[in-house]
Amino acid sequence: MKFAHLADTHLGYRQFGLVEREKDFYEVFERIIDKIIEEEVDFVIHSGDLFDNSRPSPISLLTFQKGLLKLKNANIPVYAIAGNHDSVLRKGSIPPQVLFKKFGLKVISPINTNYMYEDVFIGGLPFYPSSQYKNLKSKLAELSKKAANHEKSILVLHQGIDKYFNLSYELEIGDIPDNFSYYAMGHLHNYINDDFGKGKLVYPGSSEIWKINELKDYRQHGKGFVVVDLDGSKPSVKRIKIDLPREFIERSLDYESLDSGIEGIKETIKDFDNKPILNLTVENVSSASNAYERINEELDSLSLMIRPKFITSDEENIDLIIDKENALGPIEVLSSRLESYDDEDITKLAVDLYNLLSKDKSEEAEELLKEFYNKKYPVEDEVMED
Repeated sequence: MKFAHLADTHLGYRQFGLVEREKDFYEVFERIIDKIIEEEVDFVIHSGDLFDNSRPSPISLLTFQKGLLKLKNANIPVYAIAGNHDSVLRKGSIPPQVLFKKFGLKVISPINTNYMYEDVFIGGLPFYPSSQYKNLKSKLAELSKKAANHEKSILVLHQGIDKYFNLSYELEIGDIPDNFSYYAMGHLHNYINDDFGKGKLVYPGSSEIWKINELKDYRQHGKGFVVVDLDGSKPSVKRIKIDLPREFIERSLDYESLDSGIEGIKETIKDFDNKPILNLTVENVSSASNAYERINEELDSLSLMIRPKFITSDEENIDLIIDKENALGPIEVLSSRLESYDDEDITKLAVDLYNLLSKDKSEEAEELLKEFYNKKYPVEDEVMED
């Protein structure tokens, strides 16, 4: 018996405010669905952040519906939990995944925590914030007791674990029950395949490059999903890489040889099907404006976005963003500047506040702030149930 495990598809995410990047995420998801069917798996597990927010756009919903129906027509059931992006942690709210229960999606929730696929126990929980730590531990203990009655079991979670998250996490590795065969994790966008307890603990990573800091892991492990075979004494995990629609090119250039460096980039990207995003570092810069103009003139028409960093001779860093319209869009700049905080919720809040305040919608902005803090620091004893 084998199944596909994916997570963090973030349908609807418009990286840098670019429509093209939103479409890239849809295209990758469609490729994953086709590849899952090609792998002839028995079922699919999605470990949260199916959508990029709790109110997905119509095209996000439609993209998932098409994929779900493809899987249904291939007799492949799908089990899913809500992540922190596609859920609102407030009483009475439900994640968008619930909309697809009539299409066959099997939603794992605090009320309905487990399913059986033949003789395999599939249990899990949606995302719990760190403020709900005690409640999460209690729920995990309950699932562990249920799983003890089954030879094969899967735990589905969308949580940060201290062993893999440097700063922000909700669980320590010792909090995880050790009697499951496979741990289908989500939330971390890098690929992790680790031994744990009697089985395997896996973060399949995000399906697309959601943040620039994912590029190092992408170069090593690619983006995609995993196929898990449960037939042996220990699960066997196969990494399935999916070709991304667009390349991210990273180059370090020297100001004195900038022209030859630019020509090298042009040679690299001339045959690309889609315009790439360029992350360029130019060192020993004596004139940032001159370097900017030369890069923009030569590479703008060949790229979707240029993200240059100019390092002057006194080691001062100057960051700019050049998009295909030669404009420094405020939303793109704002999003880029906040990437270093490594908190997608804060980035989204900042962009939403900018959109509201730029239209003098101060009351709506105040309501947004209240909703943000209620979600980020909930006071309820339970996360939302469907």
